[in-house]
Amino acid sequence: MNNTVLIVEDESSIVNFISAILTSNNYKVIEAENGEKGLLMTSSFHPDIILLDLGLPDIDGIEVLKKIREKSEIPVIVVSARWDEHEKVKALDLGADDYVTKPFGTSELLARIRTALRHRRKTFVSNSESDVISIGNLVVNTVKRVVTVDGKEVHLTPVEYKIILLLSKNTGKVLTLDYITKEIWGPYTNEDNALRVNMANIRRKIEKNPAEPKYILTEVGVGYRMVESL
Repeated sequence: MNNTVLIVEDESSIVNFISAILTSNNYKVIEAENGEKGLLMTSSFHPDIILLDLGLPDIDGIEVLKKIREKSEIPVIVVSARWDEHEKVKALDLGADDYVTKPFGTSELLARIRTALRHRRKTFVSNSESDVISIGNLVVNTVKRVVTVDGKEVHLTPVEYKIILLLSKNTGKVLTLDYITKEIWGPYTNEDNALRVNMANIRRKIEKNPAEPKYILTEVGVGYRMVESL
């Protein structure tokens, strides 16, 4: 059965553009021109994924996202013209799966949708089925707590391992700096600088060229993303 995409967007030209892209790629599309209708259609149709604009005419998209997350774990990709990094961080911290800034390319949007759908499916995989996480030549064995690259064990500090484990369990998803620091050091810390230092060390150990990383990508001003595959 084709995945259903709910587009919550008030600009008809953008809706028509996105809808044409999705239908030509075998997605079923439903539309809502404001936040209230978007929330209603989320409850009524239970779409597989939601594309959410932030600048809606009735309710700010951030509030719509909050209400969705109170009741549902449906993947949400924010599609917005807002360039402010604070807005991106806020949306991601509130549970958005990704953030695409207008204007965007067709291939980029489709790739982000596929990634969000795959990531959400992974949440239903049992721990026994995900003991080993492989991304290219990087392998994380969560039972043995061992990381290897090209078959060779990488010697990591406990903190470095926790960071790689967190990212590898969320491949394809942007994790904000605040989210990572709270997961690693606890809810009452502010360790952004420590995170950057640890990330630099991790990249020296797992990347062939730390200056051009392939496994862990930086979302400037927002956070980090572990790639799904190479």
